[in-house]
Amino acid sequence: MKAPGSVASTWVTLGVLCGVLCGTAPAAPAAAQAETITVLRGARLVDGRGGAPVDPATIVLRGERVVAVGPMDALPSFAREKVIDLRGKTVMPGLVADHAHVGQTSGAEQGAAHYTRANVLRQLQQYQAYGVTTVTSLGVNVAEVFYPLRAEMRAGKVEGADLLGADHGVGMPDGAPPQAMLKAGAGQVDRPETPEKARQVVREQKARGTDLVKVWIDDFNHSMPGKMDPAIWRAVIEEAHQQGLRVAAHIYYLADAKALAEGGVDIIAHGVRDVPVDAAFIEVMKQRGTWYVPTLELDEATFLYAERPSWMAEPFFQHAVQPGLKAQLDDPAWRARKLAEPAVAAAKKSLEMNLRNLKALHDAGVHIGFGTDSGANPLRIPGFAEHRELRLMVQAGLSPVQAITIATREAAALLKLDDRGEIAPGKLGDLVVLDGDPTQDIGNADRIHAVWRRGRQVAGPVTSFTP
Repeated sequence: MKAPGSVASTWVTLGVLCGVLCGTAPAAPAAAQAETITVLRGARLVDGRGGAPVDPATIVLRGERVVAVGPMDALPSFAREKVIDLRGKTVMPGLVADHAHVGQTSGAEQGAAHYTRANVLRQLQQYQAYGVTTVTSLGVNVAEVFYPLRAEMRAGKVEGADLLGADHGVGMPDGAPPQAMLKAGAGQVDRPETPEKARQVVREQKARGTDLVKVWIDDFNHSMPGKMDPAIWRAVIEEAHQQGLRVAAHIYYLADAKALAEGGVDIIAHGVRDVPVDAAFIEVMKQRGTWYVPTLELDEATFLYAERPSWMAEPFFQHAVQPGLKAQLDDPAWRARKLAEPAVAAAKKSLEMNLRNLKALHDAGVHIGFGTDSGANPLRIPGFAEHRELRLMVQAGLSPVQAITIATREAAALLKLDDRGEIAPGKLGDLVVLDGDPTQDIGNADRIHAVWRRGRQVAGPVTSFTP
């Protein structure tokens, strides 16, 4: 239970609202008066702020916003317009994905042909069905599809997770991100050859309206010819900052992550996976306020489905998988080939190091964001990957409450979004209603009863979703 003072201050907000609705305060504009008051009553509340749950609680929504929260017995007499009984349920904020991709895959296939409005919208609806209500597509975007759809999602014109992104991103000629893997179309990745051209592409991305700048600097664990010239990534960071943009960097090695942090990068977009992080790296991350997104699920997905854990037969997984991918995962020959690949052993080793480094950085007070690189290839499954990430964060040694806080409040803070990530007055009504308590068992985050987006229910149980 939260401290009495915090609950009392919350209900002050509700008292002000009561004054407006009951006629004891100046009348609100007609449009505001017409907004529906919805009361979610009786659920256990995990508000995203990192404290113990409030149980039972009441959440009052007015239109798309939360206007008040508090203990259930404090429900004021006016707030009875639409009361929904959620006794036995848990409500937590919608998840916020800081590192994902859209439009790169369909079924078991990958490539530019899949970056269509219909496919991106399908993926955003899948994220939403799995309780991920905000998605950041961190590069490889098709501007003609991405920007109009981003605007429509923000305006609430179509159903699905809210969308942000990093335009094309900045890569290397004949280097990362690897074209053989991406099969990207013309213009999906900018690959400047000089610092001057790097500055130019950043200005072009700014002009198109990008939310962030993405840069790939490493050699994909020795699979590419070389790394980005530091003069180029330094030019990207400097120009982006001059343009009022922040930069997220793809890395693998500690040395690169440290150099980038010292060079002013804003977000380390993957976990360090080669060696344990050291005190010097921790110090520069804390001094600079640099964010760290571990993307644990990236490496796990390399081998997990080929090992075929028993839960792959359960509806929560099955409803995330398109038919083409399902056929591949069901093929014994594919699974045998996959498990024989050298990449599997490397991925298991990388995951182990990533788990260790996440715990060290979190314990040291480094800012941790939430992401999985979902959607970057067919095995990183939109929505489902984010639930695997929660489990892996707990496996790393974080508590369920800490993992949830990172995936909600902290993930929103990374994106500088102050209107979501918490269930609190003034925040958007982006909520996930669960049939269990994830603070006791993070696996209960999978037990989705309903998803609310901007103050209204937009999805039921995952079993009602068709991938």
